[in-house]
Amino acid sequence: ICLYGPPGVGKTSLGKSIAASLNRKYIRMSLGGLHDEAEIRGHRRTYIGAMPGRIMQNIKKAESANPVFILDEIDKVNADYKGDPSSALLEVLDPEQNFAFHDNYLDIDFDLSKVLFIATANNLNSIPRPLLDRMELIEVSGYTQEEKAEIAQRYLVPKELENHGLKEEQFSLTKPMTNFVIDKYTRESGVRELDRKITGLMRKVAKNVAIGEKYNVELTEDDVKKYLGPIRYSRDKYEGNEYAGVVTGLAWTRVGGEILFIESSLSPSKNSAITLTGNLGDVMKESAILAMQYIKAHAKELNIDQKMLDENSVHVHVPEGATPKDGPSAGITMVTSLVSSFTCRKVRKNTAMTGEITLRGKVLPVGGIKEKILAAKRAGITDIVICEENRKDIEEIKAVYLKGLKFHYVTDIMEVIDFALMKEKVKQ
Repeated sequence: ICLYGPPGVGKTSLGKSIAASLNRKYIRMSLGGLHDEAEIRGHRRTYIGAMPGRIMQNIKKAESANPVFILDEIDKVNADYKGDPSSALLEVLDPEQNFAFHDNYLDIDFDLSKVLFIATANNLNSIPRPLLDRMELIEVSGYTQEEKAEIAQRYLVPKELENHGLKEEQFSLTKPMTNFVIDKYTRESGVRELDRKITGLMRKVAKNVAIGEKYNVELTEDDVKKYLGPIRYSRDKYEGNEYAGVVTGLAWTRVGGEILFIESSLSPSKNSAITLTGNLGDVMKESAILAMQYIKAHAKELNIDQKMLDENSVHVHVPEGATPKDGPSAGITMVTSLVSSFTCRKVRKNTAMTGEITLRGKVLPVGGIKEKILAAKRAGITDIVICEENRKDIEEIKAVYLKGLKFHYVTDIMEVIDFALMKEKVKQ
């Protein structure tokens, strides 16, 4: 089994819980930075300082032939001149081979088939394909804001109360205050940073208890700001639709979903060039070029005067230039923004969209749907335009997260424009 997902979501803890529930011995072996094949297979006994590989050392330490064996950070294994440890792991993880795992130091075969191997990884892209093929992949996705609040209330606060020697009547973090800490002081997929912030609050309260100073048992916003310092993060809010060319898109990041704004404007010019700013990656740049090419090819259907295309240069900008942005999900947002700029048509209120386009205008499905929907909900979005093929992803999400949202499924970019752009004209 390979548990993969962002840091801090509890992959290693899940492995420990599996061992406890099966009542089997638990071993954890960190593979981060491992670059010597002998660490897995062992050294030949002819070498000075030879020893068995870490697989056999851990089996000996566990004193069990069928432990739960956690291979932590399997995506951080490196190859060098001493060999490739990931190739040595093929024999360890393949049930067709590991009944006779050969350790160079022991020089006898050992049966690893009864061991339950659980690997953890943040990124599957750096794991070699043959090794990936040996593993059953289970995604451990990031937590939603609601889930983080529940984890904090049920587990993190009681755990830290015990660690700090505080009683329940000495410290109270209400659910609204928990959400305030999550929203304003953390930006992560897991709960590691949240745990640190709760620990920070407890330390300050424990100090007040120790010196006998008066304090609020039930923390307020002012208390949180006093104990944790100024607010560190502010969430994007929907900015309205008063200008042409400004469209709300949905993006997936490793710390969850975000809304982003795509702005486009026209300026008179002899050559119809397109300028892209906002620290965009290659995929987003290509989406913008695709969008522009589609508009040029379908100008008549979109009621765009050819003179407008020939005599104006286009500038597409995605705000927050310091943040790198990439991914395929901004295609339909780019087209809508550009058509809005060329026609001065108003964008429908409280509408966001996500999806990629092809040169012929077909809308393609994208990933990270759950996180994007939650980001839209937080920002006050009511209508979401999404690819028809993503309908199955929406059906998997609990109804409580979809409350107050209306989905508009599309297959062609013309459907997006017909819905998202109104007949009413606005200033650019």
